[in-house]
Amino acid sequence: MSARHKLQRNPFTHNGKLSKLTVAMAGVTVIVPAAVATGLTASGASAGKSASAVQSSSMLAMAGARTATANPDAGMRLTGAAHREVAKLEVSRVHAAARRAAERRAEARRAAKRAAERRAQRAAAAASAPSSSSQASSDSAPQPSGNPQQIASGMLGSYGWSSSEFGCLVSLWNLESGWNVYASNPSGAYGIPQALPGSKMASAGPDWQSNAATQIRWGLGYIKSLYGSPCGAWSHEQASGWY
Repeated sequence: MSARHKLQRNPFTHNGKLSKLTVAMAGVTVIVPAAVATGLTASGASAGKSASAVQSSSMLAMAGARTATANPDAGMRLTGAAHREVAKLEVSRVHAAARRAAERRAEARRAAKRAAERRAQRAAAAASAPSSSSQASSDSAPQPSGNPQQIASGMLGSYGWSSSEFGCLVSLWNLESGWNVYASNPSGAYGIPQALPGSKMASAGPDWQSNAATQIRWGLGYIKSLYGSPCGAWSHEQASGWY
C-alpha cells in the first residue's frame, strides 16, 4: 500500500481510546487527546524537566483552554450569589442612611427646644427685672396675704386679666408644683412657678425662696411676657409638657 493511501493516525486517540487527565485547579475534569498529552510530555522531557514537572505543565496547559467553559452551571450560581450579595448591601446602605437622617432630625428638634427655652428664660428675666423706683414702691406696698391661690387671684387684675384666667393658672401650677413654695426639681427649677433656676425670682424680691407672693409675682410676669395670659401658658403646657 502506498504512503498516501495509508490511514493517517488520529492524534486524538491512542489505541482507539481517549486519555483522561484530571486537572486540580478549579476543580475541572478535562478529557485530553492521548497524542496531545504524549506530545506535551515528550516536549517537556526533551527540555530537561522532571517527569512530575512535565505532567504538571501539560495538565495546566490543557486546563487553561477549558476552565472558562468547563462548568457553566457553577458560573451561573456564582453570578446569582453575587447579585444577591449586592442587593443585600444596597438594602443595608439604605437602612443605615434612613437611621442617620432620623437621628439628625431628632437632634434638630432637641436643639430647637433647648434654644426656645433659653430665649424664654432670657425674656422672662428681662421682663421681670423691676426698676429701682418700682422696687421701692413694692417694698412699701402691703404684701398680699392668704394662701397662695388667694394671693394669685388677687394679683390677676394688676396684669390686665379677668378672673376667667384663674382656672387656667390653677391647673398650670397644680401640675408644675402643686402650689408648693418649696417645690424643687433635680433640673434646678424651684417654687410655685418652677423658675429655672430658682434664683431668677430674686428679681421679684429677696425672699423668693420662701415667700409665695414673691414667687407668684415673678411667675405672673413670666407668663405675661411669654404667653400673654395664664390660659395661653396652660395651652402650651398641655401641648409641649412645659411652659
